[in-house]
Amino acid sequence: MTDGALVVSILAAAITAGTPILYAALGELVAERAGILNLGVEGMMLMGAVCGFMGAVATGDSWFGLAMAMLAGGLMALLHAFLTITLRANQVVSGLALTLFGTGLSGYLGKAYIGMPVPKPFAVEPLGLLANIPVLGPVLFKHNVLVYFGYVLVLLLWFFLYRTRQGLFLRALGENPAAADAMGIKVFSLRYLYVVLGGMLAGLGGAYLSLAYAPSWLENMTAGRGWIAVALVVFALWNPVRALAGSYLFGGIDALGFHLQMIGVPISVFFLNMLPYVFTILVLVIVLARQGGRLTSPGALGVPYNREER
Repeated sequence: MTDGALVVSILAAAITAGTPILYAALGELVAERAGILNLGVEGMMLMGAVCGFMGAVATGDSWFGLAMAMLAGGLMALLHAFLTITLRANQVVSGLALTLFGTGLSGYLGKAYIGMPVPKPFAVEPLGLLANIPVLGPVLFKHNVLVYFGYVLVLLLWFFLYRTRQGLFLRALGENPAAADAMGIKVFSLRYLYVVLGGMLAGLGGAYLSLAYAPSWLENMTAGRGWIAVALVVFALWNPVRALAGSYLFGGIDALGFHLQMIGVPISVFFLNMLPYVFTILVLVIVLARQGGRLTSPGALGVPYNREER
């Protein structure tokens, strides 16, 4: 393999590997923009992965599996929303509990499915003439439909956040829910909506792993990607376009390790597996340093809203 072909291969693999992180990060971004911190992303991704796999195996239809994955992620997020919005429970504790719950339940549900193949996994579908563009074609346009949907989703979310009235309301929920409430915005209903939507996207990210990226089910197959997604939202400064770039960057670090092994670089596999997480820590340190130790996070992030205290 020539150097140029190797670079193209790594870039294409970066997009493939970064897509599940992208979906999870976008879901977390939406929830945090609404003022709700969700640390249950890892558990929601695992539940999405196992439920998506179970649905696809039971029906032979990966699209049905995808719907089941989003439903599973949405239901877990609904529980998180009930605990943190209605009961005003601590958002960190609730999220961590959901991660532990999702990890354990997914392992239990998926025990009988280990080693089974997906009847019809999402296959690579080149995008016509776009796939023939030198360099860009193989990198961007020779993937499965879920990768392409990720591109579209980022653009739609960016437009929604910064160019629509409803996007302005969403940002207001996370910045100052009391002011939003005084303006007639339905704070509680919309927070529920965006937290559940975030959970559905996390479930979709999990389903991508079990139905497209590595079409199979393995216990704990997310391997910490949910935590990377949470950190990535900070790196992206709550901007979906930055989240896209960050997801593919993290995917590239993951893909780089695999390609180094392929070309025979004498380096420990444990070190290579550690790279994405070391990189996550370095990125957070750099972001904090550039922000002077203070992050421009949504003002009401993690703070329960009580209308009576307005």
